[in-house]
Amino acid sequence: MEHMKIGQCRVGMVMTNCYGLLNTETKEMILVDPGDSPETVSRMVDQLEGKPVAILLTHGHYDHILAVEALRDRYKIPVYACRKEERLLGDTSLNLTGQVRRPVALHPEMLVDDLERFTLAGFSIQAIHTPGHTEGSVCYYFPEENLLVSGDTLFHGSVGRTDLPTGNGREIMASLKRLLEMLPEDIDVLPGHESATTIGYEKRYNPFV
Repeated sequence: MEHMKIGQCRVGMVMTNCYGLLNTETKEMILVDPGDSPETVSRMVDQLEGKPVAILLTHGHYDHILAVEALRDRYKIPVYACRKEERLLGDTSLNLTGQVRRPVALHPEMLVDDLERFTLAGFSIQAIHTPGHTEGSVCYYFPEENLLVSGDTLFHGSVGRTDLPTGNGREIMASLKRLLEMLPEDIDVLPGHESATTIGYEKRYNPFV
């Protein structure tokens, strides 16, 4: 993680982790899951003197997307999400925005597929489709930084809930198994809520394994 600095703020009613992944050489920054309070996210950007280049979404629930439109407009940057999440992002009854605030139907500029590799802010990224919390949940793997952004698929000692629209308990168990089998133990994990963890810790202690 030599050239990456990680900013973090917790936003919204369920304290969603929004991350700013900064390239310390270029000052380019990736925003991950800006779930609410665009002003709070912008303060994080300013504190790190970042230049946002994209928004990555791990999935489309309201608590991960409510600040997307404001930040996309402010910084003139594209939004990335899993292709299989396109339906949920665009449907206010599935993404639950209409139940908590004004309805938001999002349409990402960039849709990624399972195991697709791409580059943002000078970082090599691989999308790993991890259905279960939602049909189109995705984790973002940064192999050169030994980092996984796991959204609401994998938490410290837990997994995401599966009782919301497009959730599936069988699928999240399969996604967890796949992640823990394919990734090295020394990978740091940044989840959508609560504290960070590692792949090695989860292999040993996650009760859902």
